[in-house]
Amino acid sequence: MRPHTHRRPYLSRVGRGAVRRTVLVLAVTAAVFLSVGGIAGVGTRSHLPSYPTADDTTAHGTVARRVDEVRARMSLAERVGQLFVLQVHGETATTTNPADVAANQALYGSDVRNGAELLAKFHPGGIIYFTNTNNMNNPQQVAELSNGLQRAATAGGRGVPVQLSTDQEGGFVSRVPPPAAVTPSGMAVGATFDSDLAYSTAASTARQLRAMGITMDHAPVVDVITNPDNTADGTRAFSDRADVVSSFGAAAVAGYQDNRVAATAKHFPGLGAAEANPDTGVAVVDESRAEIMRTHLEPFRAAITAGVESIMPTAVIVPALDPSRTPAVLSAPIVTGLLRHTLGYDGVVVTDALRADALAAIPPERMILDAVRAGNDELTLPADPPAAIATVLGAVRDGTLTEDRIDQSVRRILRLKATLGLFDNPYTSSRAVDSLVGTAADQETMAEVARRSVTLLRHEAGVLPVPSGSHRHVLVTGWGATAVPSLAGQLRGRGLVPTPMYTGSPDRGTVAQVVAAATRSDVTVVLTNNVGNDERQRNLVEALLATHLPVVVVAVGTPYDIAHLRSVRTYLATYGYRDVSLAALADALVGAQPTGRLPVTIRTPDGTRVRYPFGSGQRLPAPREG
Repeated sequence: MRPHTHRRPYLSRVGRGAVRRTVLVLAVTAAVFLSVGGIAGVGTRSHLPSYPTADDTTAHGTVARRVDEVRARMSLAERVGQLFVLQVHGETATTTNPADVAANQALYGSDVRNGAELLAKFHPGGIIYFTNTNNMNNPQQVAELSNGLQRAATAGGRGVPVQLSTDQEGGFVSRVPPPAAVTPSGMAVGATFDSDLAYSTAASTARQLRAMGITMDHAPVVDVITNPDNTADGTRAFSDRADVVSSFGAAAVAGYQDNRVAATAKHFPGLGAAEANPDTGVAVVDESRAEIMRTHLEPFRAAITAGVESIMPTAVIVPALDPSRTPAVLSAPIVTGLLRHTLGYDGVVVTDALRADALAAIPPERMILDAVRAGNDELTLPADPPAAIATVLGAVRDGTLTEDRIDQSVRRILRLKATLGLFDNPYTSSRAVDSLVGTAADQETMAEVARRSVTLLRHEAGVLPVPSGSHRHVLVTGWGATAVPSLAGQLRGRGLVPTPMYTGSPDRGTVAQVVAAATRSDVTVVLTNNVGNDERQRNLVEALLATHLPVVVVAVGTPYDIAHLRSVRTYLATYGYRDVSLAALADALVGAQPTGRLPVTIRTPDGTRVRYPFGSGQRLPAPREG
């Protein structure tokens, strides 16, 4: 796998306080973004306050001077607000939808019904979009929401444009609505063994996000997944090797940022050796400091070298880095000592969600103050935002925190906004959405990754391919309430006769029904996901294999399932279950050559022996002539 060295990231940093520079890229695309006549208010500069622009960022001093001019006009409440990244319910900035209004009032108080009122009252520096907050229904709606929030943020000529972000990693962590082109998972990209595809998928994602008014993506995941039982990362990670993750992560950073979207390398200082997910439990990394420095920090070094705009610490406990067992996101030795001082990072440090279960036992006021003291710039999703903001304001007023400390973060946040052009024009347009979201070229980029990621690990039974157009009866069963019918539909389109039979985690009666259906089929395709933690899925697979009928097992999550299925004779891995990956799987089932290779090592369940080494991957035999 070759390192990604031939493309220049759009930003360059050399150590702390380094000169930052912006390279003009994609001039035609930029012209589309700045066009007038799309969504109301888009591109009309009369809506903008008279802020310093980022037209010339070649000199750090110039940018710093402009940022300080903006900062000097901000009140303390406005500056403290910049430190917070919050959510808002609603598909528009001025929503009157009763459910969204009620959700906003429950979170922020009776006088905050929508995003515009949230910005007016609390001045948050960032808003993060989610599907379950009714933010991401269709691309034109997202763009209109973004424009509405920017108009509210800059109202009256004093406000500061708001940083709009989301978690668009690809794979199962995807927020953007159809018809946007969605990348397969990070591990699927890793399975292509081509870091150029990490660049191109990130570039495609960034163009679409920017068209919808989103200028920060909380991606890529640069964790090195050394623990196959890791429940936080799974297929979100590129690989279990530091050099691979470093190459692919740096390429992704360049892809995002060459297309005017700030990347976020996460989850510092590395979550890949943990087992629990901090969102739902207490995650601990028990590796030595030397191993952490050698393995888990290398991708962050590479991302910093690539100019990554943001790094996200998470709530993982790493005793080798902080013996007090303070979660990393709240740890000064980790955020300031390791990230700022040792690695020399001077970009924006944005916390992972502060409402994570891993932090639930910490008193809220202490948690917020510790997050600031640790060295974070942006505080994401505190459980009680008004109380969190009041805590920081009160701490400044009583001297617990200094204004200088607040201003350190405010300068970084404003500098990023200037770099991204938000002081010039924070708006997008309907034309940008029509021109840049879900293009045929971007859909093909994602399809190419999916096709090149499909990995064949075992093919001893000779059941593949199932010829397209043969009208053979294929039972599609197993995990995935949407994946099973989706794959069946893909096979039907290739001239087969599929029968979808979703089982999830099946009981004995369901297993018996599936086995009976298999006897009436020419071949059975069974989808699995995390069978190591699901005995019922294993029972289904073993029952099907015991029939000695043609069975193809497909892991649509991580590829580790085969470690728990010793008698499998034909096994593929897709590293994902979105439609783009299932279409690639259907192609492989009917004869397309699977070219993916394992980006991880698969060991026996006890970890003592290697079953499938890194780089494993078979090819189907050539069709017989005559």
